[in-house]
Amino acid sequence: MLRLNVDCLVLIFDELQDKESLYSCLLVNREWCRLVVPILWKNYSWCNVDEFNFFNTILSWLSTSSKKILSDNDIKLPSTTLLKPPLFNYISFCRFPETEIINRMIEMVLEKQNDNNKRNILEQEIYKLFISQCKNVKEFVWRTSQPLSLFPGASKCFSQLYRLTIDLDYINSNSLNEMAKICKDLNILSINNCSQDFPGLISLIDAQRNLNFVTICNNSNNINNNKKNCEELSKALTRKGNTINYLHLDSVNTIIPPSFLTSLVNLTWILVYNDEQYEDLEKIKEFQKYLAISEYPDLRSLNITGLLCFKELSMLIEKTKGNISRIYIYTINIANRAATNTGMLIKSIAKNCPKIKFLRTYLEPEDFIHVKSLLLNCRNLEDISFDNINFIINENDDDVGDELLNILTKFSPKSLTHITISGSWKYSLDSFERFFASYRKKSLLHFYIEYHYDKYYITEYHRMVIRKYVDEGVIKYQDHI
Repeated sequence: MLRLNVDCLVLIFDELQDKESLYSCLLVNREWCRLVVPILWKNYSWCNVDEFNFFNTILSWLSTSSKKILSDNDIKLPSTTLLKPPLFNYISFCRFPETEIINRMIEMVLEKQNDNNKRNILEQEIYKLFISQCKNVKEFVWRTSQPLSLFPGASKCFSQLYRLTIDLDYINSNSLNEMAKICKDLNILSINNCSQDFPGLISLIDAQRNLNFVTICNNSNNINNNKKNCEELSKALTRKGNTINYLHLDSVNTIIPPSFLTSLVNLTWILVYNDEQYEDLEKIKEFQKYLAISEYPDLRSLNITGLLCFKELSMLIEKTKGNISRIYIYTINIANRAATNTGMLIKSIAKNCPKIKFLRTYLEPEDFIHVKSLLLNCRNLEDISFDNINFIINENDDDVGDELLNILTKFSPKSLTHITISGSWKYSLDSFERFFASYRKKSLLHFYIEYHYDKYYITEYHRMVIRKYVDEGVIKYQDHI
């Protein structure tokens, strides 16, 4: 019965969401205290704490040998640091600290001393402490030059890693090689600042049994200053093509050859964020080429920022099995952009994406006609956004946006409750009235008009129409009106 009571208490304490309630439970008796302390330290160890006292408690757990190393190097711990370890081994309960936490701990001890050697020694001993005491860490951000995988206890600390972020501006290949021997069950790997091939990184990737999610983020300066291609990294990703389901690329101006894209046959989610300030046209063309010939039959989410390649995306979508639910296409700098093949993309979505719920893309007025088939074939649409890129309107032209509004009025499914349109197309007041009136029997939760400062044709009369339907409760929420 006692065992059952303890198990029940643990379940109850785990469900408590606020620190104050847990603190109250802590004071009931020794048994409750023993059960609550690990939960408190696990959930709140680095949140809203008195850092001075908290760090002193951590430092009190430094081993005798570590304290001697610090003393021999004239590194003095605060006088308030406990001479004997506390009652509980708090470090074994808490989450592995991020680099910023370690840095603040170092700054507290060294204060204003600008001594890199002392800093390095203190950082080393603090990491050794956590690695020796923390078991089965699940998530870790590796952003230090310390050879963590070589420290005592590294095997027990990192062998169960599920998610790892590495910054190659700090980590050397040997440390990664050692981590590859320890860590074989990564599900998520984020690689930052890869400026060249690292044999240790290749070993780490090859060692994984079920690598599912890969993120690659590069510093643009590293890319521009280094002409070496990461051929081996591309090959390593190719070898993991059957297990990788999620891919996040922070730039297509990367030095990683994009040939690996064609091997990701089980990809379900892709996000590409291209930095438009550092564009290499040859690399963009190469990336688009491999994107167009890739086949992702189970793709569910397609997110492209800073790269307008409507034709290539259309070709990609045509090879899917109809499971895409989200498409997001956006460019930050539209000043020197041109939208071509937007109609081709809309037709491809209408034909191949019956389950799509979210769509953000660009349109030219000549392609408005294709929106009809989109709305008729994609009856699960909930959120749609159409913007304009550099379509020049003659001030004497008719209300070019009326065609789009009329199509939305007649063919929108009931599920479509979030709508965004461009303010750089002209709309008549009558088309506005008809559009909003059509939602009296449906629900328009959110209406938004994209603003472009150099061409914006929404007048005060348009705003009056919108306010009318807001007051009637037809429009639940609107922006920029």
